[in-house]
Amino acid sequence: MTGDGPAGTAARSAPTRHIVVMGVSGSGKTTVAEGISAVTGLTFAEADGFHPASNVDLMRAGVPLEDAHRWPWLRELAGWMSDRAAEGVSTVLACSALKRSYRDVLRQGPPSVDFVFLEGSAEVIRERMARRSGHYMPASLLDSQIATLEPPQPDERILTLDVALTPEELVTAAVNGLGLLPRTTAGPAREVALPEG
Repeated sequence: MTGDGPAGTAARSAPTRHIVVMGVSGSGKTTVAEGISAVTGLTFAEADGFHPASNVDLMRAGVPLEDAHRWPWLRELAGWMSDRAAEGVSTVLACSALKRSYRDVLRQGPPSVDFVFLEGSAEVIRERMARRSGHYMPASLLDSQIATLEPPQPDERILTLDVALTPEELVTAAVNGLGLLPRTTAGPAREVALPEG
């Protein structure tokens, strides 16, 4: 069988899934998104890796990004998901997506995007950030992120999870809550090659 028959056609036309794990810095977005990727085989990407060097320099210096810095970055992320959808590849993206308007830009990419919001107290998240090493987002920017955060609205497709859960519990809750299927083939989940710069 060559895959050109009805079964092959159905496989190619099956809709892709695109998940954005969102929340403030330190909420565990990357850990949970990588966990979802490992369980399901969805292609993982870290949104921070798409920031231009100028944005990274600002954040490393403790300067909050303004919307003008974010729009091109968000459009690139939406385009990345859209390109993967056109290839028949499902994705999971770790991205802060703090404002409704930011999430709306991401929704302009693939036909459908689901969000997982990691919600928790500032105290818990600040403690986690203090334990991190090697990340350019300083804990001092947490307050600005919390001030920027616009919680999910009733008309948004967003699964809200408590960051007090363990990473394993968060991954399981996300996979089950979104109705994702565990992958059936062995081998590492795919990860995106990040852009230069």
